[in-house]
Amino acid sequence: MNKDVKFSKWSGSGNDFLCMDNRDGRFDEILVSQESLAHFTRTLCRRGLGVGADGIVFAVEPEIEGVADIAAKFLEMDGTESTLCGNGTACFVRWTVGQGIVADGDVRVLTGAGVVLGKNLDDGYTRVCIPLPEEKRTDLKIQVDGDVIDCDYIVTGCEHLVVYVDDIENAPVTRLGRLLRHHECFAQPRGVNVNFVQHIAKGELAIRTYEYGVEAETLACGTGSSSAAILAARKFNWPAEYTSNDKPVHLQTRSGDVLRVYVGVDENDTVTDLCLETMVRCSYSATLCPDLAALAMSPVV
Repeated sequence: MNKDVKFSKWSGSGNDFLCMDNRDGRFDEILVSQESLAHFTRTLCRRGLGVGADGIVFAVEPEIEGVADIAAKFLEMDGTESTLCGNGTACFVRWTVGQGIVADGDVRVLTGAGVVLGKNLDDGYTRVCIPLPEEKRTDLKIQVDGDVIDCDYIVTGCEHLVVYVDDIENAPVTRLGRLLRHHECFAQPRGVNVNFVQHIAKGELAIRTYEYGVEAETLACGTGSSSAAILAARKFNWPAEYTSNDKPVHLQTRSGDVLRVYVGVDENDTVTDLCLETMVRCSYSATLCPDLAALAMSPVV
């Protein structure tokens, strides 16, 4: 590929992504090779030596006409593909609208987890309604490193474990996150994202996330925040206004931004609605310098 490698860098409450347009097929050679795709992603996302990001989101044409306005392909920092990223989708929606790729308003984005509905709000937030949970396991007790961890598990487009802590500032995010991320209780090698959550008040949580693919703590996680909102409402027996789409659950992230999650739950404890609102900012748009582009595009042997 000898075309310029152009991108825009966006942040969803501190979760940062490189948005790239492949509607013309310019990245097809990379996308069809897992080795080349992983090398490309790791090269660009590596902080200090590359652009630096938690992942890449490619815009591609939907395979089935009419099912969505645009399709998104999510790559984690380590080059593995993710079915869904909440903050990544929010960044993607604001970027595609700004680029004129899709019209402003309700944007249907086809992801590996299904069609996600996004919409830009007037206050800088972007609203993303994600697929409903596929699996939920509550009141788990997982033994790790000599301790028994009380936690809940849910799949909101991707796998999340929620660990409840009394002090979010001193939570062992890196040490315990690494241990739980590959625990035998969860399907391997995919594993699970690990969210540490402190209950602040009714409808308010503080959260820190150890994210797979990044293999470190990120400043925010959209699907992790959504998972925490669902599970905490049940665990702490919050009033119905937090499970009937009336009031959002507020989640304090490490970036300092507050994520808003709206949850709807029916009388059978089944989630019927799940929407995330995250603050989205553009950092910059650029073209890779030739040396870095050549390195990222170099053949993998």
